[in-house]
Amino acid sequence: MDFRLVATDMDGTLLNDQRRIPEGFWKVLEQLREQDIAFAPASGRQLATLQTQFERAGEPLSYIAENGTVVVHNGEIISLTTIDGETVHSIIDAARESSVDMGVVVCRPERAFVERFDAAFREEGSQYYLALDEVEDLHEVVNDEVIKVAIFTFADAEKDCAPVIRAAAPGANVVVSGEHWVDVMDKSANKGHALATLREALGIAESETLVFGDYLNDTELMKAAGTSYAMANAHPDILALADEIAPSNAEAGVVVVLQNLLSEEL
Repeated sequence: MDFRLVATDMDGTLLNDQRRIPEGFWKVLEQLREQDIAFAPASGRQLATLQTQFERAGEPLSYIAENGTVVVHNGEIISLTTIDGETVHSIIDAARESSVDMGVVVCRPERAFVERFDAAFREEGSQYYLALDEVEDLHEVVNDEVIKVAIFTFADAEKDCAPVIRAAAPGANVVVSGEHWVDVMDKSANKGHALATLREALGIAESETLVFGDYLNDTELMKAAGTSYAMANAHPDILALADEIAPSNAEAGVVVVLQNLLSEEL
């Protein structure tokens, strides 16, 4: 298998069940670099969070952050997709009025904002948003720099939360990014579009890309790659879509697959 770019989702994919990067990944990253193969995390997580998680990797490292609304290459943002303010205001109101227990995160490239202060919600949100500010009214932070709205629910995101948010944002891209998370972006934004943007910057063909994913927000990422791997723990729709199945994230499946492929390349 010839590949020149690897992109992987984080939660449920590269990260183990303790939400940490497996120790074996760092040796694999060295091997990728030795063979001139680019690597990029492709996550719903905030750019600042990803940069902290991969600080050990040094540079160069590309990033697909916030479900594809932010793409970074050579230390610069090469793609930024914003969402219109009217949609953001509608989502905030819908979440406040809903009987479903949910909390909203308004995301801008450099920071994210919440108006819900309870410990359980803050603990969940801070795992994904390192640069996170508490404000009294989310409506006041909405401007033309908002790239995403993330909604956390203690209920079932796919069954209980997503229908409410889709009704409030009918023209947006509403994706279920985890068991308890729904993300909303501009209709043009997704991980697949971001991957194509990064490929073009690197001069790499679609057939030379390899991706890993596990959840519904990875759908376009899987479709935009030459070869796609779903984790064994993936959502059924992602398992059905993928070209190959990797061991679960708990078994460091991304590391295992890459180790095997890199040994074949030698």
